[in-house]
Parts: sequence; structure tokens; C-alpha cells
Amino acid sequence: MEALLSVIEITAILAFAYSGMIHARKSGYDYVGVLTIALVSAFGGGTLRDVLLGNHPLYWIAHWEFLIYVLLLSPIALFLLRFNKDFSSRRSLMLIDALGLGLFTASGVGIALKMRTPILPAAFIGVITATFGGVLRDILSNQKPQLFQPTEPLYATCAFAGACIYISMLRLDFLPTFALVVCIAVTFLLRISAITFNLRLPF
Repeated sequence: MEALLSVIEITAILAFAYSGMIHARKSGYDYVGVLTIALVSAFGGGTLRDVLLGNHPLYWIAHWEFLIYVLLLSPIALFLLRFNKDFSSRRSLMLIDALGLGLFTASGVGIALKMRTPILPAAFIGVITATFGGVLRDILSNQKPQLFQPTEPLYATCAFAGACIYISMLRLDFLPTFALVVCIAVTFLLRISAITFNLRLPF
């Protein structure tokens, strides 16, 4: 289970780091700016999760190889962007972001439950892990966070639904690995559906 959580975390980090790089490049940032936004997007939610759970050292310090993965990804992503050989189309970014949302939700809830966090706080920890990096990214880009805009299709709600399904499946004695996979899939599909059909909160 711990190995699976690590794999999910690494995949989520790379997905959000890449999304952050594209966002920063389109905003006109130089390499330092692109790398900063990528790191914030990738590690912002997990950092807040660790702070709230009292998990020290922070996960990207304890596993500093995560930083290396992002550092290796950045020049490749920028090279591809330069020659328009990247995955920066709206559809590709939507898929990458939705995948990262599902992955980080699953890892956040999984880690919270592993540390014996009560059910409801664990679900919110999953949401925070999945969304806070994007909030920080938008703030550093001097933009109103997309998460809080009424015109944004369901985002945090998808993460919360996925987290609740994961916890419910564990309570029903499903295998933890299967529950993780279902959490990722449900969160991903809900986000894609929300964008496709422009599903938003009614208030």
C-alpha cells in the first residue's frame, strides 16, 4: 500500500508540475519563473497536507528525489513547448489536470487515513492536497484562483466526491488498493464530465 501511494504521488507531482510549466510559460515567465510555478503546483497541496497532519519532515524533503524528477522534467517540457511538440492543447491540459486531481485526492486521503485521521477531516485533506497547489499557482501568477470562480466547472467537489467514495469503500471492507483506483477514476471522470457538460454549483 505504501509503495502504491508513492507511485501515485510521483505521477501526480509530474502531472501537476507539467501543467504548471505550461501555465507559467503562457503567462510569459522565464525559466526560473516556470520552475517556481511548477514546484508550487506540484508540491503546494502536499505541503499543506503535511503541515495540517503534523507530518515532518515535509514529504518533498524526506523524498528529495521528487525534486529531481521535476528538475529533469522542466527542460524537456520547455524544449517541447519551444517547438510546439507538447501536450499544451486545451483538451490535453484538461486530461492532465483531471488526472492529477484524481491522483492527489487519492494520495491525500490515503496518507491521512494512514495517520489515523478521522473520516471527514481525511476527506478534506484529500481535497486540499489535490487543489491547493493550483490555488498557489494562480496567486503567484497574479490571477484570481480558478477554484474560487463561479464560472469554473466543478473541481473541488469532484475531489471531495472521490475522497468520500474511497472512504466508504474502505468502510465496506473493499481492498485498499482497489478503493484507491476507484477514487482516482471517479474523481477523474467527474472532472471531465463537469468540463464537458459545464457542471457548476448552483450558488
